[in-house]
Amino acid sequence: MAFLRRGVPDSVRSRLERGERVLAHAPVAGQEAALVATTRALHLPGGRAVAWQDIGQARWSQQEFTFTEEGAGERTVRLRPAGAQGAVDYRRLAETVSERVTATILVNRFVPFPSPEASTGFRLVARRAPGGTEVAWRVHLGEGVDQGDPRLSGAVSRALDALRDQMGV
Repeated sequence: MAFLRRGVPDSVRSRLERGERVLAHAPVAGQEAALVATTRALHLPGGRAVAWQDIGQARWSQQEFTFTEEGAGERTVRLRPAGAQGAVDYRRLAETVSERVTATILVNRFVPFPSPEASTGFRLVARRAPGGTEVAWRVHLGEGVDQGDPRLSGAVSRALDALRDQMGV
């Protein structure tokens, strides 16, 4: 699989952990900069690596890759312009990111709140690092749900207990 390593900047390759493999990569705007998808994380230009289980939503356009990192907010990486010399096809990298992020999700359940008939609510998500055993549960409040509502904590606890029993996670 040495062909996958060609084009990966040495600065990224030198930071990979033992056993971590490059799955896809592509150069981005700027010299010697690349987005690198590995078995453990998405390596960003500038040296930061974001674990797959910490990436929420991700989207691509011809100009940029934007994703949400749990606890850190939205991040954007500028891509090489389509008309630029050496323009890059980012589809393989986009597919790899999508697959890797999806693979970390064990459970993703919407719970209506404040009543079972409500169109608003919260989402309970269980995620696990690739190859890991520890499960992390996260609560994502839907639009219009007041985090200060005194009923919310109890509703989340009941829904989480029921979901854990049901799914065995």
